[in-house]
Amino acid sequence: MCEDSRVIIFLVTVLLRWCATYHPYSGQGKPPMFGDYEAQRHWQEVTFNLPYQEWYTNSSNNDLQYWGLDYPPLTAYHSLLLGYAANKANPDYVKLGDSRGFESDGHKLFMRLSVIIADILIYMPAMFWFVSKLQITDSEKVNDSDSNIFALKKRDFILISILIYPGLILIDHGHFQYNCVSLGLFVAAVTAILQRKLLVGSCFFTLALNYKQMELYHSLPFFIYILSSNIVYKKQSLTIQFRKLVFVALVVLITFAVIWSPFLLSIEVFFNVIDRLFPLARGLFEDKVANFWCTVNVLYKLRDTFSNLTLAKICLVATLVSVLPSNLDLFRKPTNEKFILSLINTSLAFFLFSYQVHEKSILLVGVPVLLYTHEDPLGCFWFSIISNFSMLPLYAKDQLLVAYVAITTFYILSFYSIEEDPFKNVNWNRLAIRLFYASMVGMLFLTLGMFCLKPPKRYPDLFPVLISLYSFEHFFLFFIYFHFKQFTSDTSNNKIKSM
Repeated sequence: MCEDSRVIIFLVTVLLRWCATYHPYSGQGKPPMFGDYEAQRHWQEVTFNLPYQEWYTNSSNNDLQYWGLDYPPLTAYHSLLLGYAANKANPDYVKLGDSRGFESDGHKLFMRLSVIIADILIYMPAMFWFVSKLQITDSEKVNDSDSNIFALKKRDFILISILIYPGLILIDHGHFQYNCVSLGLFVAAVTAILQRKLLVGSCFFTLALNYKQMELYHSLPFFIYILSSNIVYKKQSLTIQFRKLVFVALVVLITFAVIWSPFLLSIEVFFNVIDRLFPLARGLFEDKVANFWCTVNVLYKLRDTFSNLTLAKICLVATLVSVLPSNLDLFRKPTNEKFILSLINTSLAFFLFSYQVHEKSILLVGVPVLLYTHEDPLGCFWFSIISNFSMLPLYAKDQLLVAYVAITTFYILSFYSIEEDPFKNVNWNRLAIRLFYASMVGMLFLTLGMFCLKPPKRYPDLFPVLISLYSFEHFFLFFIYFHFKQFTSDTSNNKIKSM
């Protein structure tokens, strides 16, 4: 990947993100709770003004019912850093109590820039690093047409298709969150692990997990791959293998200890943090998420029959059963390709069957899918489109329809400009074409229905529910498809360089 192409890709993808920032954010002008934008601002207010012992504790200065901090300490430290920057820019942004619901053009610019900077510093470099390690001949071109005016190579096009994924752009730079931080650390961890840099990879993943606890979706494949790849590495003695695993464990423990050290000084403070990170009281799922439990709930009201504790236990069993096949296969044959596929399958199992799932959690599946783009362009593109579509009710709530249509259309046109014949490497060609276009037509009709038709008074959430059911059907079929890909993958296929 040449220097000029990297600059072009960087500028285009940053510009696309910046375009999304001009649209509304979550909860804009909607008191009293506003939305995720206000949640992030409020965390800056709390961490900047209060001692760390009170960050996760309910008090007169920190009402946990009003967007209480519910992510691990690394998110809190990030909020603290942004709190200092906000106070420098304008003390009104983070004035304790008085800044609740603060909105202004200047503050919107500050908040939007904070996400762009995090994306540029963490997520984008991680993706550049990952793609640079793919075993692809740089002379390989995807599209030899005159439209390729910058003479970009296959590696460049793969990077572009990854960085313009609409789901992450719309959630982070439209809706407003910092998923680019945890997902960037996750991608860096994957890249390091696949290069046999186990200590670096373990540190990166521990950082990701301590930024957002939902990185637990990816934790089992990391553990299995590190363990099994050392066990099957016959050229090394048992002593060396054991020593490597001990070093990995030490890196994880030390990283955890450093991040959590302030909160370990008091048992009460520590358990306050844990209680905020894993709140059973929130229920099985939120809004109309496209997973198994929300689908079942349409026909049978689970929450009216079972307590939250019982539902959590059911979800735990269902999730463990659903992640076993993929991870057992990874343990038996720990190849690079199977590792990425196991990350996809395990995170999708968590999304479909675990407790307290948000619609935005599909990003935890979407990013591992992006890492498989070089192997299965059509399958990964299809999943990316559906995962983005599954969040349409959220975009509608945030008034992001224009941004959704524009960025999704750009993504689709970019894919077709890259892949002249996206079906050429698909064995079941005719069936693939029919299924793909039928899926796209169904998605289009549901989108038009949601914004052009008025639902019956008896069913005000008709279209969000239909979108949820339609997306779940796709996710479940993709769950089967990616398992098939993992079980039939070539055990000698390692298209990430090992160094």
